[in-house]
Amino acid sequence: MPTAYASPVKEKVLLDASVVTRCRRRVHLENDPSMQDQPKAPLDLGIEQRIADAAEHRRAVAKLLSRLHGPDWTEIPLGAPADRAELTLAAMRAGTRYISAAQLPSDSDSGRRGTVDLLVRSGDGYVPVLVVRHKITDPGRGARVSPVERPLPEEASTDRLRKVRAQPRDQLRLAHAVRLLQACGMSAAADQGGVIGVEADVVVWHDLAAPNWPGGRTALAEYEARFADRLAVASAAAEGAEPLAEPSRINECKGCPWWPVCEQQLRDRRDVSLVVRGEDATALRDLGVSTVDALAEMPLERAEELPLTGVRNTDAILLAKAWLQDLPLVRRVRDLSVPRADVEVDVDMESYGDSGAYLWGCWLSGADIGEEQGYRAFVSWEPLPSDDEGRSFAEFWIWFCSVRRLAYERGLTFRAYCYNELAENRWMLASAQRFAGKPGVPSVAEVREFIRSAEWVDLFASVREQFLCPNGKGLKVIAPSAGFGWRDAEASGENSMRWYRDAVGLGGGTPDLSQRDRILRYNEDDVQATWTIRRWMTSDEVREIPFAEDL
Repeated sequence: MPTAYASPVKEKVLLDASVVTRCRRRVHLENDPSMQDQPKAPLDLGIEQRIADAAEHRRAVAKLLSRLHGPDWTEIPLGAPADRAELTLAAMRAGTRYISAAQLPSDSDSGRRGTVDLLVRSGDGYVPVLVVRHKITDPGRGARVSPVERPLPEEASTDRLRKVRAQPRDQLRLAHAVRLLQACGMSAAADQGGVIGVEADVVVWHDLAAPNWPGGRTALAEYEARFADRLAVASAAAEGAEPLAEPSRINECKGCPWWPVCEQQLRDRRDVSLVVRGEDATALRDLGVSTVDALAEMPLERAEELPLTGVRNTDAILLAKAWLQDLPLVRRVRDLSVPRADVEVDVDMESYGDSGAYLWGCWLSGADIGEEQGYRAFVSWEPLPSDDEGRSFAEFWIWFCSVRRLAYERGLTFRAYCYNELAENRWMLASAQRFAGKPGVPSVAEVREFIRSAEWVDLFASVREQFLCPNGKGLKVIAPSAGFGWRDAEASGENSMRWYRDAVGLGGGTPDLSQRDRILRYNEDDVQATWTIRRWMTSDEVREIPFAEDL
């Protein structure tokens, strides 16, 4: 039961930039005083690690720029936000060229507050610069950049080798900072801002007043619309008024601290978003189908009347039926099939964010070709990014191709398997490109030829096409139905990134060799999981899973 709540003196709601890309219901909960004592989910360890990595990246960039710019550089020290805002304002009034870790003065009239990683003097005012730990460009042309050593919009020029990678959140955060600068009279004339990415080699400059968003909108216009909406949601919550945002399951729920609160409310209501997420759930509610029960009761012959885009119409109804019976899996087809071969290799790659792929794990099974069967790992324990990553990828590819060749020489068929090929394909292609010319590294064309061939099988696609999965299609969700379990109770892709940091001593620590063993066990279990699922899907045991038409 929630504790009784006595209304305090009302204060003006002040929101930071994060709200414009945040779930509306979360904004409500964060600003509803009566909800603050509700139990919340602990911060996911993977998310916690990404936050720590981003903070470390910001410190490294600040250290680099402070060394380069000396007396033109100042950093606002830690302390109370009001004190930091005064120090930031004083530095701007003094005309300091670069102001790091700035706390902008709050604007109570508009309901804004916020910080920005770097303020850069431009003309008579300042422009905001973000320091982020993700990629901000791709190969191409047209990005407006300046060298990171000279993070000034006046130094920017059009890059013939880079194009801007779409990162809408960055532009919305910059728009928030621009509005705060305008409110305190310290904004530069042009509505623009910069971003320093994970590679920290250039600043990408964004014109926030350019009509390059969908529908010809500007980043500023998009920001204003979103912020006005979130401010209305937060203000209603703070005042105890009728909520402007109700719970509904979306992708963001997975890592949200408020999910236990929302999940209980959704289950109490048997809300339709428990089986059909996002805009599809909204569309169903508009039709009067607001519960799982109502969706399950719809005749399949009327499925085409449903205005769904994220899931097949008949699947939505069957998923609702499966959810009501607490079934983790339902067969779409009576007889399942997975492409098999005489010689099979399961492949699983481990990466660390956008820094690189440090481990290629393989499980060899099938006919005897003179190679020891079972698990082998091709790994680099040098902190990423590193040239040694190219060495481990080359060793993986050489061994992989030798297995294919040995199978061919014996007149045997060969196939390799992964679970969701997007990650493996991305890093095979990226590694071939980044380490081109190094011994054993294949060409991009050679990698493309393989991943387009029938010898490369995405088991995730086989699961998606032949099962309905009310609880999701992830490897950790599906494998238990096939009888497989991980040896490590904390096994997850997110946690493996934390283990990797410890394993290689990122942040200046001593490498923890036990974490290396932990990663290798986890990776071995991943490839054994795909092997187990594949064997199970082509066995009689899979017939124990209910068939959709029998629901």
